[in-house]
Amino acid sequence: MALLLRRTSDTNRIADLIEKVAVIYGDLGKIEQVRDELAAFGAEAVAHLAWDGVKGADRNSPAQIANIVASVALYRIATELGCRRFVGLGSQAEYGPCPARTNESVPTQPTTVYGAAKLSTFWLLNRMAAADDNSFGWLRLFSCYGPGDDPSWMIPYMTLRLLAGEKPSLTKGDQMWDYIYVDDAAAAVMSLIDSNAAGAFNLGSGQAYRLRDIVTTIRDLIDPELPLGIGEIPYRPDQVMHLEADITALTRATAWTPKMPLDQGLQLTVNWYRDWRQHR
Repeated sequence: MALLLRRTSDTNRIADLIEKVAVIYGDLGKIEQVRDELAAFGAEAVAHLAWDGVKGADRNSPAQIANIVASVALYRIATELGCRRFVGLGSQAEYGPCPARTNESVPTQPTTVYGAAKLSTFWLLNRMAAADDNSFGWLRLFSCYGPGDDPSWMIPYMTLRLLAGEKPSLTKGDQMWDYIYVDDAAAAVMSLIDSNAAGAFNLGSGQAYRLRDIVTTIRDLIDPELPLGIGEIPYRPDQVMHLEADITALTRATAWTPKMPLDQGLQLTVNWYRDWRQHR
């Protein structure tokens, strides 16, 4: 196995793995610069998980187009070097808002440039792979969480605020969201690669939980006496109220199923951030 990494990448989360794999240092936006290294490794399959601009205002930035170009360039050079299996990581944002459990037959109607760029990448790579007689799989990831996640996402943000003894201001928390633990998401990627299944598949836990309950669980794991500012913030006009993946197709194609119960995953996540705060 080989990893394509920027030299500036933070590898703390894969510290136990980095010595066991080949590392190719390069930039996805300049993939031709590492053609020789990629050729020497001779990959049989590629998992493309990189994307720039996944947060906040970046989701409507025209810079998202660069992700499409870089993804196509990676696919093309991999194919030229003899790779015949390519798996990419998409997003539930390709669907746009869905008021109920989402399967792959739901129309794709993205409401952000990010979602549109992910969807465009899927269609481009899907058509290119068909023309090249390559095998192509695509995972539409719902909400993922776990140790070492970006502090601005909901679960780490709430965890860090509560560990600091602060009262977070929240909406009413009636949103129903599907959260998948990071280890389960990684296992799904590997399962899809190994299965050789083609097409787009939803990737989530397959269950939606009320955000208010998730936040309350995090609070109770830290200190049940801490206050929560539930209802202090109004919902945004574009608030996503339901986010739930139907993972039936992925399970049938790969035999993969998520293993981590939400309460256990939250416990591991809280423990990690507690330790991180103590030793940073």
